[in-house]
Amino acid sequence: MGNTKTYTDVMKMLAQNYEEIEHSIVNQLMLNVFNHYLTEGMYREGVWKSLFEMIIPKKYCIEQGVFIIDSYGNKSKEVDLAIYDELYTPYIFNYENVRFIPIEAVAAVVQCKSNGIESEDILEWAESIDKLLTSLDSVTRMATGMTDNYTDTRKVTQTATRPIKILCALAENITNEDLKKEFDIILTVDKDKKKLIKFVREEDSSLNTWNCSLNHAMEGTEPESRELIKEKADRQARIFNKEGTGNARPHLLQDLKIGQDKGNGVEENVLLSLIFQLNQFLMVLNNPMLFPHRAYADTFNRILNGYDREQGEGHGQEKEHGKEK
Repeated sequence: MGNTKTYTDVMKMLAQNYEEIEHSIVNQLMLNVFNHYLTEGMYREGVWKSLFEMIIPKKYCIEQGVFIIDSYGNKSKEVDLAIYDELYTPYIFNYENVRFIPIEAVAAVVQCKSNGIESEDILEWAESIDKLLTSLDSVTRMATGMTDNYTDTRKVTQTATRPIKILCALAENITNEDLKKEFDIILTVDKDKKKLIKFVREEDSSLNTWNCSLNHAMEGTEPESRELIKEKADRQARIFNKEGTGNARPHLLQDLKIGQDKGNGVEENVLLSLIFQLNQFLMVLNNPMLFPHRAYADTFNRILNGYDREQGEGHGQEKEHGKEK
């Protein structure tokens, strides 16, 4: 590329390049190589993985076929792709070839579907993610001194983070409204046009809405145990700038869509839009919550010594071998 190219030429070339990459990804997804649904599923997960590796910062790792855990006794169903921060949260628990990633590290989870869309199964999977809860039981040194988030009452910008939920499928249209409410981003395939179709939940929502959703995820929950009801109240009291940012960035994600009028209306450059929108999501989360070492250590000790915290019974009690203490 010589010096004769103008800035406008360069931007048009970049946009066209991402359209060509999008076509290539769709062709790879549609390739019917192995004629075996398990092998094809793994292959297509690999294609989706390569897409996300191409567009997110290198500080994130992408792991295939993992489970996510929290320190409250919850474990997710298997996650096809987990996007997590290994820089600030280097604790990935391994059992042979199976990896268990603490929820505090996870920025996004991806469910990949090669064949039919079984809404009930996908919603159960999403529910297993929603049950995971980050802990504030962390200690670290800040510029102003030592901070103990377990006892501190100061306002914080993150009280309970949750991962961005993404559904990737070969189906051309997702019509199930429950799925659209559950997933933040849905990517499907237009087989005829060889293009990706992107759906973003509440795409016209404000920065304040997404900040509350991603960084104060306990706000919309209804805890069942007394312990978690109290913890929710404590966390709500610590939310920094609870009234939000007013009308700042009223359409946070909608403003990041890239499109071009090609004669038949504006056609979205899906991959280029996804780069801006997904990375804006990641920047709203920014760094993960401080890792709660004691919370996980307590969980190991409690279980190894026969005590297990019971969730969902509304009593916040511990049990020893199935009996109340």
